[in-house]
Amino acid sequence: MVEVFTGRTLLNKDGDFVDPEEALRNKVVGIYFSAGWCPPCRDFTPILCDFYTELVEETEPPAQFEIVFVSSDKTSDDMVEYYHDMHGDWLALPWTDDYKHELKQRYKITAVPKLVIVKENGDVITDKGRKQIRDRGLACFRSWLDAAEIFQNFKG
Repeated sequence: MVEVFTGRTLLNKDGDFVDPEEALRNKVVGIYFSAGWCPPCRDFTPILCDFYTELVEETEPPAQFEIVFVSSDKTSDDMVEYYHDMHGDWLALPWTDDYKHELKQRYKITAVPKLVIVKENGDVITDKGRKQIRDRGLACFRSWLDAAEIFQNFKG
């Protein structure tokens, strides 16, 4: 489980609360810092949607990958509109959760969009997820998976 979200509640696109311990267990997690008012975010989000759909929804079994959207929108309504209109079927930290400020500090977020790929313990695999997806497409997931060490229980 990604320890970085321990004790927090996440949302899915239906507005239901999700337990991060269950949703993020044994997965590579992309923490997506983004905002609807940001043109580069609105440019990258559809690319991220395609990446996520191919990995998680069109692969059997689904890839061990999840995204958590952390909003930099100015209001809760702005976040909800951007999340519903443009984002994939991934999770989000509620806009009202001030933990987003701590996350931005921890991962040194100075501008959006930023996609930080993390291990289960919250350690950074790469803070260049956006560039890697643009440059390498689905191929970058394999290197993230190898770095995440989530298969350690299955090594012979």
